[in-house]
Order: sequence, then structure tokens, then C-alpha cells
Amino acid sequence: MPGRLCCRESLDFLDSVLFSGCKWSESGPGPAFEADRVSHLVTWQDGRCSPTFLSSLPLPQSHVSLATGFGCATVFWYSKNSPDFLKAYDAAGTIQDYVVAMLCDLRKPLMSVQNAASWGYFNCRNKSWNTEILKKSGFPVHLLPEVGDPGSIAGRTTCAWHGIPQGAKVGIALGDFQCSVYSCLTERTDAVLNISTSAQLTISMPLGFQPPEAPDPSSAVTYFPYFNGDYLAVAASLNGGNVLAAFVGMVAQWAQELGFQVEESAIYPRIIQAALAQKHSKLSVQPTIFGERHLPELLASVSSIGASELSLGHVTRALCRGLVENLCSMFPVQQLQELGVSRVLGSGSALARNEVLRQEVERIFPFPVLYGKDVDAAVGAAMVMFHSK
Repeated sequence: MPGRLCCRESLDFLDSVLFSGCKWSESGPGPAFEADRVSHLVTWQDGRCSPTFLSSLPLPQSHVSLATGFGCATVFWYSKNSPDFLKAYDAAGTIQDYVVAMLCDLRKPLMSVQNAASWGYFNCRNKSWNTEILKKSGFPVHLLPEVGDPGSIAGRTTCAWHGIPQGAKVGIALGDFQCSVYSCLTERTDAVLNISTSAQLTISMPLGFQPPEAPDPSSAVTYFPYFNGDYLAVAASLNGGNVLAAFVGMVAQWAQELGFQVEESAIYPRIIQAALAQKHSKLSVQPTIFGERHLPELLASVSSIGASELSLGHVTRALCRGLVENLCSMFPVQQLQELGVSRVLGSGSALARNEVLRQEVERIFPFPVLYGKDVDAAVGAAMVMFHSK
């Protein structure tokens, strides 16, 4: 029996997996699910689809530009570079689609519009895959899952499992970014700023908004399908807490090369304290060491370097400011004002741990900034299903 390919969605974009031939069995105190022919997970951070490869693919009939890590791009890569690999599978989906299919014993996975949009080659206006475009390019369209609306029911549990009774309704898998926003966004005039491993700045678009029919590869803002036909405007940066982690790692490596052993966990609070002592820095840091989706070749740089600006505090302060300025270059403050934003909800582990980063957020955004709002995808998903009753 063929297997299945799977993808998992991250906070910003989608990851994938192929699968088939899995089953429930009686084991120990209760039923257990046994995975059989399932591919390795391909995450949104997968880099096999180079800009050159992506440019060789047909233009999607979608408002979302194609990027490496997208499910359809990954399948295209396999079909062109390892076609025999795909022969072992009969379905593809996100990792959460796989879990839903497992719980409901679905013959074919069911994917939400939210996740489908992040796979590429999906038209959100008519809620369908670009089947004809994909077929003409030799894409194995039989792998693509059926698509349903966010908040709809995918099926019912076939077995009692970890306290969940048999016959319980199971919702279609949702985008974790959309659920995170849903858990905290109560007003359309709020903007949600999240800085964790990566960084996102998002707002809810006005009622009735429809994204453009064709993608704009140069645009830093992407429109994510939300709930009830609404869209989120999202500036999703690849550079957030991961940049600060890389900086801490660099400091630790330098210390080691000088003959000192310093744990990274000890460095982080010290650089924050050093930066708190420097209220300003003339240094200018472009922190994009991981590039950006709309500018994959963009790398980091440092300018305005003066002899008096070389302390660890100055550099850390400038780096934190650069992370916030990079997001604002993707989604300018003036545009936020034009869309009616009145306050910013700050969230994410990097923002919570870093007072300097919070100071720079408050310095750069001309809106009140509110911290402490619970931003949790699991809570958001539960809220969606409760409100959809």
C-alpha cells in the first residue's frame, strides 16, 4: 500500500508530510495508533527549493507568492529531483491534517483553507487548488487533500483515546498563526506583534477585503485567510529571536577562542543589562542574517560605526532596534495608521525576556503597547470551535 507525505505548519508558514497505511491497534491500557508508511516531516525552514528552482515553477493562480518550505513547492522538488520517492505515497498534508485523519480514520486527509493557502497553488477566492496549472507541469495532483472551511467538522473519533471518547467531533486542522491571533485579538484596531524565534506583525483587514488575484513577490505583506471570510495582513519576518540567539552564540564562541568558557545562558542576561545602560546608539544594524521571503538575498549589515559605539551594550541596543525597524520596514507605521490601528499587543518569548527589545518597540511604534495578553494557538483553536457551535 502506498504511503503519505506530511507537512507541519509553523507560526508563519506550512510544513508537509506524505502518509498511508497507518492503523489503530489494541495495545496496553487502550487503543494505540501505529504509523506505517509516513515520510519525514518537511518543515517551513526547509531550504531545498532555491530561488532559481522556484522561478522555474509555473506562476500560481493565487495571491500568495511561492516560497521554499511550502507543501506544493516541496512536492514539485521531489517530482523533479526524486520522482521515485513520491511513488510510495498516496496522500499529502500538514502534520495536523495527519493527526485529524488518524483520529477520524479518514481515507484521505482534509485540509483547511488556512493551511491550503500556505501550501501554494491554492486560490482562496474559489477555495480550490490550481489543478490545471499543476497538471500541465506534471505535478501529482492526486496527492492533494480535500479542502474545507476553518471551524468545520472533519469527522468523529473512531476510538476512545487519552480521555477523548469515541464519537467525539473533531474540527478540521487550523493554522496555528491564525489561532494564535484569534486567542488575543479582540478589536479590529489592534495590531499583534509577536517576536519569538521569528517575528510577525499582523492586523485584521476591514470587512469585505479581498486580496489581489496575483502574488506580488516584492511585497513584504502577505494576506492570510482568517475566519468567516476575513483576512489578516501579515509581515512575517524570518529574523527575530533567532538573530539574538545567533549573536549570543557568536559572543560565546569569541570568548571560547580567547580561552574562556562562558555558557550562553549566562551571556543573554548580561548583554541585556549592558544594553539597558546605553539608552541610545548611533550604530545601525540591519539584522537580516536569514534573509526575508520577499528578499531572500538580503543579508545583515552594520553601519555608522564609531569608536565610541563599540561596547557590548551599544551593539545589543542597536541590534534590538534593528529587529523592530526591520519589521516596520515591512509593514510601515504610516500604513498601520491608515488602516486604523490604535494599539499594539506585544507577545512572544523574545519580547517577554528582553526589556531592551520592549523599549525599542515602544520607541518606534506611535501607539500604546500592551503586554501580557495570552497568545496561545491551542487556546485559539478551542475558542474557534466553541464559537462555531
